[in-house]
Amino acid sequence: MKVSIHKSWEKELRSVFKDPFFQTLVENVKYQYSNNTCYPPGKLIFKAFDDCPFDRIKVVIIGQDPYHGPGQANGLCFSVKDNIQHPPSLVNIFKEIETDLSIPYPRSGDLTRWSKQGVFLLNSVLTVKANSAGSHKNIGWQKFTDIVINTISSEKNNIVFLIWGNYAKEKIKLIDQKKHLILRSGHPSPLSANKGGWFGNKHFSTCNKYLNNKGIREIGW
Repeated sequence: MKVSIHKSWEKELRSVFKDPFFQTLVENVKYQYSNNTCYPPGKLIFKAFDDCPFDRIKVVIIGQDPYHGPGQANGLCFSVKDNIQHPPSLVNIFKEIETDLSIPYPRSGDLTRWSKQGVFLLNSVLTVKANSAGSHKNIGWQKFTDIVINTISSEKNNIVFLIWGNYAKEKIKLIDQKKHLILRSGHPSPLSANKGGWFGNKHFSTCNKYLNNKGIREIGW
C-alpha cells in the first residue's frame, strides 16, 4: 500500500507517518490486501482525506469500519458507490435529512458531494476484509484515526462533530468541547433508529445553523 494523501494532511501528520507504529500498520495492511479480498480498493483508503483537505474541514462524522460487501465501500464512512443499494444506516440518514430539511431522498448513496464541501467522513478503521465486519480493528488503524481526531480538535476551531452511537461516543474524549460543537444521538442503524435514538435528532439543521452563526458556509446535505 502506497501512502498517498492530500498535502494539507501530509503537513499535519508528517510525524505520524514517520512513527514506527504507522510503518507497522502499513505492513499489516499490505499483508491483508495481498492475501485477502479487502475493501475499499487500495487507492480509496485515504479518500476521506483527499476529498476533504485539512484546511477545509467544517464537519466531522465518525463511522466504525467500511462496508464489507462487494462494491460497497468507497473510502467515506456511511457512503457507497453509485448504483449500489443503500445500506440500512444510509437509508435512515437520508430519511432524517428529508424530514429535517425537506430535501428529497437522493438517488445516489455516494457522499463525495458532502466530503467536497468540508464534511470529513472518517471511519475509525479504514479497511476491512470482505464479508467480515470489524476484521481489521486490531491492526493499528484506531491509533492513527484517534490521532487524526485529536489533531482536528487541537488545530481547528468551530468544527461540528456528529457523534452517532456508542462507538462514536468513545471518541468524545479526544475533542475539546469548548472549541467545537458536539451533536450526539443514537446510531442510524435500524436497531438504534427504531428505538427512538436516531429519528428527530435534527443534526443536519442544527449543524447548518451553527455554521451560519460562525460565518461559515453551511453544508448542502
